[in-house]
Amino acid sequence: MSTMTLAHVLPMSYIEDMEYVTKRELNQNTAQVLDRVTPLEDVIITERGEPRWRISNYEPPQYGEARLKDLERRGLLQPLRATGPIEWPEPREDERQYTSEEIMALLEEMKGDH
Repeated sequence: MSTMTLAHVLPMSYIEDMEYVTKRELNQNTAQVLDRVTPLEDVIITERGEPRWRISNYEPPQYGEARLKDLERRGLLQPLRATGPIEWPEPREDERQYTSEEIMALLEEMKGDH
């Protein structure tokens, strides 16, 4: 089995643009290392020549519409493309139909006394 390095996963230009700092340098010059972290630039901390940790700029959590737009921008959310009401398929004839009371009783039974 072969081992993978950052060069196998990331484009070389991305790796070269990152700021690398040793664990010792972080320990001895913490304030200066933290000054290098920007919203666009992370700092990678290495131990024995291997990348181990990433220090990135803190972004406060977003809520509501701003959060949804951020998730869309990052490709983690696809907006709904439907323009009208969703059409549900008709139940099959052999499918059992439950009343809302039966459904509630089944849910209560599933909860049980765990």
